[in-house]
Amino acid sequence: MTAILRFAPSPTGRLHIGNLRTALFNWLFAARENGTFVLRFDDTDKERSTREFADGIATDLAWIGIHPHKTARQSERIALYDAAAETLKSAGLLYPCYETPDELDRRRKRLAARGLPPVYGREALKLSQEERAALEAEGRKPHWRFLLPNFEGDPFAPQRTDTRFDDLIRGETVIDLASLSDPVLIRADGSYLYTLPSVVDDAEMGVTHVIRGDDHVTNTAVQAAIFTALGARVPRFGHHNLLTTVGGEGLSKRSGALSLETLRDEGYEPMAVASLAVLVGMSGSIEPMADLEALGERLDFGAISASASKFDPAELDRLNREIVHALPYAAVEGRLAAMGVGESDWEAFWQAVRANCDRVPDAKTWAGVAFREIAVPAPDDEAERAFRDAALRLLPEGEIGPETFKAWTSAIKAETGAKGKALFMPLRRAITGLDHGPELGPLLPLIGRQRIERRLGAG
Repeated sequence: MTAILRFAPSPTGRLHIGNLRTALFNWLFAARENGTFVLRFDDTDKERSTREFADGIATDLAWIGIHPHKTARQSERIALYDAAAETLKSAGLLYPCYETPDELDRRRKRLAARGLPPVYGREALKLSQEERAALEAEGRKPHWRFLLPNFEGDPFAPQRTDTRFDDLIRGETVIDLASLSDPVLIRADGSYLYTLPSVVDDAEMGVTHVIRGDDHVTNTAVQAAIFTALGARVPRFGHHNLLTTVGGEGLSKRSGALSLETLRDEGYEPMAVASLAVLVGMSGSIEPMADLEALGERLDFGAISASASKFDPAELDRLNREIVHALPYAAVEGRLAAMGVGESDWEAFWQAVRANCDRVPDAKTWAGVAFREIAVPAPDDEAERAFRDAALRLLPEGEIGPETFKAWTSAIKAETGAKGKALFMPLRRAITGLDHGPELGPLLPLIGRQRIERRLGAG
């Protein structure tokens, strides 16, 4: 059987690193099984779902390297959900309820006060046709609940009913349906909640595996019951741990927390983001993977922690540095040109500065140092002024090349006696205007004689 997996985001905001974790688990598993990956937009929430967010999600996934084999939108599949709802209604498994949110809240509080679990008591099932008509005459519109199969013959006498499934990540998992309220599948305004469309789509698309966050574990038991009620095969489920911020807070699309769009705009490498999204909370070292294929080889569902994992931006910075420092010129040529700082010596420049770039856009700062006119700080005192005068006078004649720096500093050291930090720091300040940066040897040929002389003579 061909593996079919899906990633089903709601296009109500930009993807964050936690969403990417789920997408990658599904993408990498599908790739491992030579299967199919479906991007399905759960966009039935008409008020908050937008095409702009959907397009942004597709862009974010493509940046990482995820290219769906198929894309679908729930807003275009309403007829399928309507048909499924009618099937359940005809079977007596989807029933109308008229309680208001306030009434339901008061009922839950009364149950809590009595030390009872806040499980819906199926009071709406007791309503006669006349009572329903009277409520509708008041202007009430029903929401619809799915009748969970947690009873023998009397729905008002639920009994322990275990749903067992072999979770792809968590292993044997048991959920008691009697501990759950009958879920609302259709709102009073006629719109669908997440649950029924998800089941209908998974069944119609032939989804074989559903990998998602462990906040959906109880939903799985409910959805398994709906699959069965509709005569559909239940997929294999897997629930991974969630990511939080370092402070332990949950990530949110609407807050923009660690959104992929932001990370991309800030110059992070996609494989740094993908590597951390998958490997955090998994046993073994967190290191940058070369590509998604290599990342897939590291993926081990059995090694994922059961508790939430904290996403540390400092760890992302570390991974990004390691990737950037190893990037060949061919991998960054287009991005450097897009910065508007391309030069004929650009490849030599990248080799000279990449070890001092946490992100590729950092190269723009060093391009200014190498290829543009810059203001250097004036000497702090007469001693530094004298050092610069000597350095200018001792600059070797001829073309500035790879060996110039060694010969030059040897000459300065012999005349001034300066060595170590006392030699290199004032020279760096005079030439680059900074107290730190790339090695000067490879940088000097890029700066060129005229700019070196002008900077040494400034101030």
